[in-house]
Amino acid sequence: MAETRVLPGSEIVVECLKEQGVKTVFGYPGGAILEIYDALYKHQNEIRHILTSHEQGAAHAADGYSRATGKVGVCLATSGPGATNLVTGIATAYMDSIPLIAITCNVGVTLLGKDSFQEIDILGITMPITKYNFIVKDVKNLAKTIRRAFQIAQSGRPGPVLIDITKNATIEKCEFTPEEPHRVERQKDTIREEDLEAAMELIQRSKKPFIFVGGGAILSGASEELRTLAHKIQAPVADSLMGKGAFDGTDALYTGMLGMHGTKASNFGVSECDLLIVAGARFSDRVTGNTAMFAKNAKVIHIDVDAAEINKNVHADVRIIGDLKTVLRKLNTRLDPIHHDEWIVHMERLKDMYPLRYDKSQLTGPYVIETIYDITKGNAVICTEVGQNQMWAAQYYKYSRPRQLLTSGGLGTMGYGLGASIGAKLAYEDMEKPDMPIFNIAGDGCFRMNMNEVATAARYGVPVIEVIINNQVLGMVRQWQTLFYGKRYAATMLNDSVDYCKLSEAMGAKAYRVVSREELRPVLEEAMKAQVPVVIDCQINCDDKVYPMVSPGNAIQDAFDDTDLKIRQ
Repeated sequence: MAETRVLPGSEIVVECLKEQGVKTVFGYPGGAILEIYDALYKHQNEIRHILTSHEQGAAHAADGYSRATGKVGVCLATSGPGATNLVTGIATAYMDSIPLIAITCNVGVTLLGKDSFQEIDILGITMPITKYNFIVKDVKNLAKTIRRAFQIAQSGRPGPVLIDITKNATIEKCEFTPEEPHRVERQKDTIREEDLEAAMELIQRSKKPFIFVGGGAILSGASEELRTLAHKIQAPVADSLMGKGAFDGTDALYTGMLGMHGTKASNFGVSECDLLIVAGARFSDRVTGNTAMFAKNAKVIHIDVDAAEINKNVHADVRIIGDLKTVLRKLNTRLDPIHHDEWIVHMERLKDMYPLRYDKSQLTGPYVIETIYDITKGNAVICTEVGQNQMWAAQYYKYSRPRQLLTSGGLGTMGYGLGASIGAKLAYEDMEKPDMPIFNIAGDGCFRMNMNEVATAARYGVPVIEVIINNQVLGMVRQWQTLFYGKRYAATMLNDSVDYCKLSEAMGAKAYRVVSREELRPVLEEAMKAQVPVVIDCQINCDDKVYPMVSPGNAIQDAFDDTDLKIRQ
């Protein structure tokens, strides 16, 4: 029988984290949260605390830890500005359905509502960007709140949960009895037999089926079931940015990413198919383009754990609500193999006609990504920032397994990737896989956002490899300004005297500058051997663009590249 002890709230917090199997937390201390930090100091051999350079870095690191492992990431911050600095990281996790626990501390209960020093209503601020949030004013409610928060964060559609604890609740004492963590069950009770039957009928009648997979397939762990379905019904597969790796990017049925910067083969395939099976995706506007024209020739089967996503952006003819892995297993056991040879031949022809292309005469973003893929043999975890660097990383690295690409999809958070890469590297250490290479692909604009986390990586000796694709501009914004704003480059030029190599070295990292294709491979090989953080400044042309592209408001079948632009001109 578990031993009941009388503990202060700060110790209860740590005991609850240990209960949940938490090995690493990320944070930044301050006055209101000092009691918890004192407890963490006493338990430092059981829970590792990583002091980041900024609270936003702590939230991104916890997010990266979660994405890399599938477990709940944990970050901590003090009251006031400490808590508000977590907001962007919490919102990033919320948009991408990442299970995260953010623990903040507030002023004592007697000081609440009095504009006390560093008092802030963090519950009110984070209500729209959390799955749930709590304030604990009484130590007697602390343990059950933390346990419930972990359960909420992981159940159904995952997401971040915030726990705000008043100072007095960290000092006061009460009885604490250890408990086994609550087992989170897959959501099965919403899966209806009639919906499965309707889906079966559409699949069996289809002549040109297509599967579109999103991040839900990764969260559900449904990769094997997805592969089985695709090969059983001989359907080509495209993914969203968040779905990368859920279906093997080297599989013959894979056609590439779908949407604004998706492949022409995927965009044309979805536009021509007669059945679109959507597995754990939410039909982001960056995927659908003009929704009135999206998959207009197809019946749509939408499978998602969150009923709120059904018919939100695109009408579904059949809706199956529930855990994706469970749904696909049920479909696979009932389906006999179906052949669509002509359709597959047609899709292979599209892939041959419209491959991804780039200028191979100079150093470019795509060449950087392809070289990283070649050197790592496809076995690395790639984190990204947001913009052109992100799209090139999505297009040119072949992701063969889930949780291999960690990126801010829904919110598009510049400055996300470096903190996330630190979290991911430490996650692999906790999983006893310390040799897994972790890269963060950044633009120079993104690197400026949270480059102070290089100091965090150096402090703890975390050997992440930061690759800056440096075009001395805000690349994606400039691309839009070039194509749609008459080349009026308002506030997008970054051609100043900042030396990223010197900055990185000053923070404790090794640094290299690469200006040609020939220099890249030897530098990457050296970086892979280093046991310290490495920053590689790859300087490319400011007018390199991400293609294909779909103009805003257009249909995805209207994707164009530089060749199409030259023909139009």
